[in-house]
Amino acid sequence: MPIITIETWPMDKKSKADVMKKVTDVFVGMGIPAQAVTIVIHETAMENWGSAGEQHSVKFKDMKR
Repeated sequence: MPIITIETWPMDKKSKADVMKKVTDVFVGMGIPAQAVTIVIHETAMENWGSAGEQHSVKFKDMKR
């Protein structure tokens, strides 16, 4: 059944649990049993991400995490 991969900046434990629950609920709404939904979260430090030539640690430095 579905394996969902989420690429993200580091998240706290509660946020991860919330994301996993909400994503699973979407698939359950499509008739897929929750037990069949696998979610993998890959976290990458913001200084290792960039867009438009700028590190996200700089670009989003004022963003609440």
